[in-house]
Amino acid sequence: MSSKPDKEQTPNMIDVLLSRKKIDLKIDATLLIKNVQDRVNNALEKGYQYTRVIDSSEKFLRKNVFEQIDMAVLYVDIVGSTKMSMTLPPNKLSIMISSFSQEMSYVIEQFGGYVLKFVGDAVIGYFIENETNQIPAVYNAIGCADSMIKVVKQGINPILAKKIGLSEISIKIGIDFGKNVVVRYGADEKQAYVDLLGPTMNVASKIQNLAKPDQIIVGQDIYDKLDPYLQEFFSDMTDELTYPLQHYSDDRDKTYCVYRYKYQ
Repeated sequence: MSSKPDKEQTPNMIDVLLSRKKIDLKIDATLLIKNVQDRVNNALEKGYQYTRVIDSSEKFLRKNVFEQIDMAVLYVDIVGSTKMSMTLPPNKLSIMISSFSQEMSYVIEQFGGYVLKFVGDAVIGYFIENETNQIPAVYNAIGCADSMIKVVKQGINPILAKKIGLSEISIKIGIDFGKNVVVRYGADEKQAYVDLLGPTMNVASKIQNLAKPDQIIVGQDIYDKLDPYLQEFFSDMTDELTYPLQHYSDDRDKTYCVYRYKYQ
């Protein structure tokens, strides 16, 4: 393998991530896409039969209420969803949003993450940093993001276009890393709403809004955790920001850098 990625070729991010960490994890991209198409087809023909995907997250959060946890946070949503909501018939809009949300959730789980919640057309996932995990959280999150774009382009779009005549959708993704605290709103340990709060949640949301269609943007704390080879896949876009991000740190005047993935 060369010392730097070839800019003339689009790399397979999953293969690169695993090979750099010398990890033998079988993620069959072809099978992943086929499963997506089968599920979307089935949903269109027989009605939605997706399984609930946030149970594992809720269980994890309830177990760790009030704890501060290191994690990578990923935000993904559909580009131009507001315009779509005003121009598409409700039935087509619901099919598109439901298919997208569920399939993004499955990709998150495929990479060892948790699905925190759905917010409109956005899906929020998180990946716990755990020293016993074979793959670091940041690598899982980036591999997940790369797969999400492939799933939409090769799995969801062809089916929705063919079966119900929808235009292709694009997505944008933001990822950041840091400590977040698990909060519970109420005293009921089993029923009270649980969520995550922290600067990482805010930054991931903000940088996701900076992304162009089918683009991945990561925060500095993600970038700094990548080995030098993988850092070559990202370019610094901090100087392009109208309002540079301020991040919680000991140095309040320090600008928090953001990076775009080069190959989307």
